[in-house]
Amino acid sequence: MSSLTIRPVAGHIGADIDGADLSQPLPDGTVEEIRQALHRHKVVFFRGQTLDHVSQIAFARRFGELTYAHPHDDAPPEDHPEIFTVDPDRLEKRFGKGFRDEYRWHTDVTPAVNPPAGSILRAEVVPDFGGDTQWTNLVAAYQGLSAPVRAFVDTLRAEHRYGGSHGVKGDNDFARSINKNLLVAVHPVVRVHPETGERALFVNPGFTSHIVDVSASESKHILDMLFAEVTRPEYTVRFRWEAGHVAFWDNRVTAHLAPRDLEHLVVERRLHRVTLLGDVPVGPDGRESELVAGRPFTADNRAVTAS
Repeated sequence: MSSLTIRPVAGHIGADIDGADLSQPLPDGTVEEIRQALHRHKVVFFRGQTLDHVSQIAFARRFGELTYAHPHDDAPPEDHPEIFTVDPDRLEKRFGKGFRDEYRWHTDVTPAVNPPAGSILRAEVVPDFGGDTQWTNLVAAYQGLSAPVRAFVDTLRAEHRYGGSHGVKGDNDFARSINKNLLVAVHPVVRVHPETGERALFVNPGFTSHIVDVSASESKHILDMLFAEVTRPEYTVRFRWEAGHVAFWDNRVTAHLAPRDLEHLVVERRLHRVTLLGDVPVGPDGRESELVAGRPFTADNRAVTAS
Protein backbone atom coordinates (compact mmCIF):
# COMPACT_ATOMS: atom_id res chain seq x y z
CA MET A 1 0.00 0.00 0.00
CA SER A 2 1.24 3.49 -0.84
CA SER A 3 2.07 5.83 2.01
CA LEU A 4 1.86 8.88 -0.24
CA THR A 5 -1.05 11.25 -0.65
CA ILE A 6 -0.97 13.11 -3.99
CA ARG A 7 -3.38 16.04 -4.43
CA PRO A 8 -3.54 18.18 -7.58
CA VAL A 9 -3.42 21.90 -6.77
CA ALA A 10 -4.30 23.45 -10.16
CA GLY A 11 -6.15 22.41 -13.28
CA HIS A 12 -3.20 21.78 -15.60
CA ILE A 13 -0.12 21.56 -13.39
CA GLY A 14 1.10 20.96 -9.86
CA ALA A 15 0.41 18.55 -6.99
CA ASP A 16 1.12 18.37 -3.28
CA ILE A 17 2.72 15.14 -2.07
CA ASP A 18 2.38 14.18 1.60
CA GLY A 19 3.66 11.13 3.45
CA ALA A 20 7.36 11.23 2.52
CA ASP A 21 10.23 12.39 4.72
CA LEU A 22 12.76 13.44 2.10
CA SER A 23 15.57 13.62 4.67
CA GLN A 24 15.45 9.82 5.03
CA PRO A 25 16.21 7.07 2.50
CA LEU A 26 13.05 6.29 0.54
CA PRO A 27 11.92 2.86 -0.67
CA ASP A 28 12.23 2.25 -4.41
CA GLY A 29 8.46 2.09 -4.72
CA THR A 30 8.05 5.54 -3.16
CA VAL A 31 10.69 6.99 -5.48
CA GLU A 32 8.81 5.53 -8.47
CA GLU A 33 5.51 6.97 -7.22
CA ILE A 34 7.12 10.42 -6.99
CA ARG A 35 8.55 10.01 -10.50
CA GLN A 36 5.15 9.08 -11.92
CA ALA A 37 3.49 11.99 -10.10
CA LEU A 38 6.10 14.31 -11.59
CA HIS A 39 5.36 12.99 -15.09
CA ARG A 40 1.65 13.57 -14.58
CA HIS A 41 1.70 16.92 -12.76
CA LYS A 42 5.01 18.42 -14.08
CA VAL A 43 5.85 20.02 -10.69
CA VAL A 44 5.27 18.51 -7.24
CA PHE A 45 5.48 20.13 -3.82
CA PHE A 46 6.59 18.74 -0.46
CA ARG A 47 5.79 20.87 2.56
CA GLY A 48 7.52 21.11 5.93
CA GLN A 49 10.64 19.09 5.13
CA THR A 50 13.90 19.21 7.16
CA LEU A 51 16.55 18.92 4.47
CA ASP A 52 20.12 20.18 4.52
CA HIS A 53 22.60 20.20 1.62
CA VAL A 54 23.62 16.56 2.18
CA SER A 55 20.10 15.14 2.38
CA GLN A 56 18.83 17.27 -0.50
CA ILE A 57 21.63 15.96 -2.72
CA ALA A 58 20.97 12.37 -1.56
CA PHE A 59 17.25 12.67 -2.35
CA ALA A 60 17.93 14.15 -5.78
CA ARG A 61 20.39 11.39 -6.69
CA ARG A 62 17.52 8.88 -6.49
CA PHE A 63 16.25 10.46 -9.72
CA GLY A 64 19.47 10.75 -11.68
CA GLU A 65 22.94 12.26 -11.88
CA LEU A 66 23.45 15.84 -10.74
CA THR A 67 25.15 18.74 -12.48
CA TYR A 68 27.43 21.39 -11.11
CA ALA A 69 25.53 24.20 -9.37
CA HIS A 70 25.10 26.50 -12.38
CA PRO A 71 27.16 27.35 -15.48
CA HIS A 72 27.73 30.91 -14.21
CA ASP A 73 28.19 30.31 -10.49
CA ASP A 74 31.81 30.13 -9.37
CA ALA A 75 31.04 30.00 -5.63
CA PRO A 76 28.73 27.14 -4.63
CA PRO A 77 28.74 26.11 -0.95
CA GLU A 78 32.03 24.59 0.15
CA ASP A 79 32.08 20.79 -0.29
CA HIS A 80 28.72 20.89 -2.11
CA PRO A 81 29.39 21.86 -5.74
CA GLU A 82 25.93 20.60 -6.73
CA ILE A 83 24.13 23.33 -4.75
CA PHE A 84 23.04 26.58 -6.40
CA THR A 85 21.93 29.07 -3.75
CA VAL A 86 19.11 31.34 -4.91
CA ASP A 87 19.61 34.49 -2.87
CA PRO A 88 19.00 37.89 -4.54
CA ASP A 89 21.45 39.62 -2.21
CA ARG A 90 24.21 37.09 -2.96
CA LEU A 91 23.62 37.34 -6.70
CA GLU A 92 23.44 41.12 -6.65
CA LYS A 93 26.71 41.35 -4.74
CA ARG A 94 28.31 38.91 -7.17
CA PHE A 95 26.92 40.20 -10.48
CA GLY A 96 25.42 43.63 -9.81
CA LYS A 97 21.85 44.88 -9.97
CA GLY A 98 21.44 43.80 -13.59
CA PHE A 99 21.24 40.13 -12.60
CA ARG A 100 17.77 40.65 -11.14
CA ASP A 101 16.62 42.13 -14.41
CA GLU A 102 17.04 38.68 -16.00
CA TYR A 103 14.05 37.31 -14.07
CA ARG A 104 11.63 36.36 -16.85
CA TRP A 105 9.67 33.21 -17.63
CA HIS A 106 12.33 30.62 -18.43
CA THR A 107 13.26 26.96 -18.50
CA ASP A 108 16.55 26.36 -16.69
CA VAL A 109 19.79 26.50 -18.70
CA THR A 110 18.27 25.93 -22.15
CA PRO A 111 21.35 27.59 -23.76
CA ALA A 112 23.10 24.28 -22.98
CA VAL A 113 22.81 21.53 -25.58
CA ASN A 114 21.57 19.24 -22.78
CA PRO A 115 19.36 21.37 -20.53
CA PRO A 116 18.61 19.96 -17.06
CA ALA A 117 16.08 17.16 -16.80
CA GLY A 118 14.71 18.55 -13.55
CA SER A 119 15.37 20.70 -10.52
CA ILE A 120 14.72 20.37 -6.80
CA LEU A 121 14.48 23.63 -4.86
CA ARG A 122 14.13 23.94 -1.08
CA ALA A 123 13.43 27.02 0.96
CA GLU A 124 15.70 27.87 3.88
CA VAL A 125 14.66 31.46 4.66
CA VAL A 126 11.66 33.21 3.10
CA PRO A 127 9.75 36.40 3.98
CA ASP A 128 6.36 36.33 5.69
CA PHE A 129 4.69 37.48 2.48
CA GLY A 130 5.48 37.60 -1.23
CA GLY A 131 8.18 35.77 -3.13
CA ASP A 132 5.93 33.17 -4.76
CA THR A 133 7.21 31.13 -7.72
CA GLN A 134 5.04 30.21 -10.71
CA TRP A 135 5.31 27.29 -13.16
CA THR A 136 3.59 26.67 -16.48
CA ASN A 137 2.81 23.42 -18.28
CA LEU A 138 4.45 23.40 -21.73
CA VAL A 139 2.64 20.22 -22.76
CA ALA A 140 -0.72 21.91 -22.16
CA ALA A 141 0.53 24.96 -24.05
CA TYR A 142 1.38 22.80 -27.07
CA GLN A 143 -1.93 20.97 -26.91
CA GLY A 144 -3.75 24.30 -26.73
CA LEU A 145 -2.57 25.23 -30.21
CA SER A 146 -4.76 24.39 -33.21
CA ALA A 147 -3.80 21.32 -35.22
CA PRO A 148 -2.42 23.31 -38.20
CA VAL A 149 -0.26 25.44 -35.91
CA ARG A 150 0.99 22.36 -34.04
CA ALA A 151 1.98 20.82 -37.37
CA PHE A 152 3.82 24.02 -38.30
CA VAL A 153 5.77 24.47 -35.05
CA ASP A 154 6.70 20.76 -35.09
CA THR A 155 9.05 21.65 -37.97
CA LEU A 156 10.80 24.65 -36.36
CA ARG A 157 14.06 25.06 -34.48
CA ALA A 158 15.22 27.96 -32.32
CA GLU A 159 18.44 29.32 -30.87
CA HIS A 160 18.78 29.66 -27.09
CA ARG A 161 21.34 31.92 -25.41
CA TYR A 162 21.62 33.90 -22.18
CA GLY A 163 19.68 37.13 -22.47
CA GLY A 164 17.41 35.68 -25.16
CA SER A 165 16.39 38.12 -27.87
CA HIS A 166 17.47 41.02 -25.63
CA GLY A 167 21.06 39.77 -25.30
CA VAL A 168 23.34 40.43 -22.33
CA LYS A 169 24.67 43.95 -22.60
CA GLY A 170 26.94 46.14 -20.53
CA ASP A 171 30.39 46.08 -19.01
CA ASN A 172 29.65 44.37 -15.70
CA ASP A 173 30.48 41.14 -13.91
CA PHE A 174 27.31 39.41 -15.12
CA ALA A 175 27.96 40.19 -18.79
CA ARG A 176 31.62 39.20 -18.47
CA SER A 177 30.68 35.91 -16.79
CA ILE A 178 28.23 35.09 -19.58
CA ASN A 179 30.85 35.80 -22.26
CA LYS A 180 33.56 33.78 -20.51
CA ASN A 181 31.19 30.84 -20.04
CA LEU A 182 29.35 31.13 -23.35
CA LEU A 183 26.50 28.69 -23.95
CA VAL A 184 24.45 28.68 -27.17
CA ALA A 185 22.36 25.83 -28.58
CA VAL A 186 19.73 25.27 -31.25
CA HIS A 187 16.77 23.21 -30.02
CA PRO A 188 13.57 21.94 -31.59
CA VAL A 189 10.67 24.31 -30.88
CA VAL A 190 8.67 21.21 -29.93
CA ARG A 191 10.43 18.72 -27.70
CA VAL A 192 9.42 15.07 -27.30
CA HIS A 193 9.69 13.97 -23.68
CA PRO A 194 12.14 11.02 -23.54
CA GLU A 195 10.09 9.10 -20.93
CA THR A 196 6.42 9.95 -21.56
CA GLY A 197 6.52 10.68 -25.29
CA GLU A 198 4.52 13.89 -24.74
CA ARG A 199 5.20 16.87 -26.99
CA ALA A 200 5.88 20.21 -25.33
CA LEU A 201 6.68 23.70 -26.56
CA PHE A 202 10.38 24.21 -25.83
CA VAL A 203 10.77 27.98 -26.08
CA ASN A 204 10.90 30.54 -23.31
CA PRO A 205 11.19 34.35 -23.07
CA GLY A 206 14.30 34.17 -20.89
CA PHE A 207 16.61 32.32 -23.26
CA THR A 208 15.11 31.79 -26.73
CA SER A 209 16.69 34.36 -29.05
CA HIS A 210 15.14 33.57 -32.44
CA ILE A 211 13.66 30.96 -34.76
CA VAL A 212 16.32 29.77 -37.20
CA ASP A 213 15.94 29.77 -40.99
CA VAL A 214 13.22 32.43 -41.04
CA SER A 215 13.39 36.23 -41.25
CA ALA A 216 13.79 38.36 -38.12
CA SER A 217 10.26 39.67 -38.53
CA GLU A 218 8.81 36.18 -38.94
CA SER A 219 10.79 34.96 -35.94
CA LYS A 220 9.43 37.74 -33.75
CA HIS A 221 5.83 37.07 -34.72
CA ILE A 222 6.17 33.33 -34.18
CA LEU A 223 7.87 33.71 -30.79
CA ASP A 224 5.42 36.38 -29.64
CA MET A 225 2.59 33.92 -30.35
CA LEU A 226 4.32 31.04 -28.59
CA PHE A 227 5.42 33.10 -25.58
CA ALA A 228 1.82 34.29 -25.15
CA GLU A 229 0.69 30.67 -25.26
CA VAL A 230 3.19 29.28 -22.73
CA THR A 231 2.40 32.04 -20.21
CA ARG A 232 -1.40 31.77 -20.36
CA PRO A 233 -2.66 31.89 -16.73
CA GLU A 234 -4.76 28.74 -17.06
CA TYR A 235 -1.64 26.63 -17.64
CA THR A 236 0.11 27.87 -14.49
CA VAL A 237 0.38 27.18 -10.79
CA ARG A 238 1.64 29.55 -8.08
CA PHE A 239 3.47 28.28 -4.99
CA ARG A 240 3.65 30.04 -1.64
CA TRP A 241 6.97 29.24 0.02
CA GLU A 242 7.59 28.55 3.68
CA ALA A 243 10.86 27.42 5.27
CA GLY A 244 11.28 23.70 4.62
CA HIS A 245 9.05 23.57 1.55
CA VAL A 246 10.43 21.77 -1.51
CA ALA A 247 9.47 22.03 -5.19
CA PHE A 248 10.53 19.40 -7.73
CA TRP A 249 9.86 20.15 -11.38
CA ASP A 250 10.42 18.49 -14.75
CA ASN A 251 12.51 21.02 -16.64
CA ARG A 252 11.71 19.34 -19.97
CA VAL A 253 8.03 20.29 -19.91
CA THR A 254 7.81 23.40 -17.72
CA ALA A 255 8.92 27.00 -17.53
CA HIS A 256 8.89 29.05 -14.34
CA LEU A 257 8.91 32.63 -13.16
CA ALA A 258 10.97 33.90 -10.24
CA PRO A 259 9.29 36.53 -8.03
CA ARG A 260 9.57 40.23 -8.80
CA ASP A 261 7.42 41.59 -5.98
CA LEU A 262 10.14 41.91 -3.31
CA GLU A 263 12.78 44.03 -5.06
CA HIS A 264 11.60 47.25 -3.39
CA LEU A 265 11.67 45.66 0.09
CA VAL A 266 14.48 44.76 2.47
CA VAL A 267 13.76 41.09 3.11
CA GLU A 268 15.78 37.89 3.28
CA ARG A 269 14.99 35.08 0.84
CA ARG A 270 17.34 32.12 0.45
CA LEU A 271 16.64 28.83 -1.31
CA HIS A 272 18.90 26.02 -2.51
CA ARG A 273 18.59 24.15 -5.82
CA VAL A 274 20.07 20.96 -7.20
CA THR A 275 19.81 20.08 -10.87
CA LEU A 276 19.35 16.72 -12.58
CA LEU A 277 21.61 16.05 -15.55
CA GLY A 278 19.67 16.33 -18.79
CA ASP A 279 19.71 14.61 -22.15
CA VAL A 280 19.90 16.24 -25.57
CA PRO A 281 16.38 17.28 -26.69
CA VAL A 282 14.80 15.57 -29.68
CA GLY A 283 12.10 17.01 -31.92
CA PRO A 284 9.10 15.27 -33.51
CA ASP A 285 11.25 14.52 -36.58
CA GLY A 286 13.84 12.71 -34.46
CA ARG A 287 16.44 15.42 -34.94
CA GLU A 288 18.54 16.30 -31.90
CA SER A 289 19.56 19.72 -30.60
CA GLU A 290 22.85 21.17 -31.81
CA LEU A 291 25.66 22.75 -29.81
CA VAL A 292 26.65 26.18 -31.13
CA ALA A 293 28.98 27.40 -28.35
CA GLY A 294 30.20 26.10 -25.03
CA ARG A 295 29.99 22.52 -23.85
CA PRO A 296 27.38 20.19 -22.36
CA PHE A 297 26.25 21.04 -18.81
CA THR A 298 27.60 18.29 -16.54
CA ALA A 299 28.92 17.65 -13.04
CA ASP A 300 32.42 18.84 -13.92
CA ASN A 301 31.40 22.27 -15.22
CA ARG A 302 33.09 25.12 -13.41
CA ALA A 303 32.39 28.76 -14.12
CA VAL A 304 35.31 30.87 -15.29
CA THR A 305 35.60 33.90 -13.05
CA ALA A 306 34.68 37.18 -14.68
CA SER A 307 37.40 39.26 -13.05
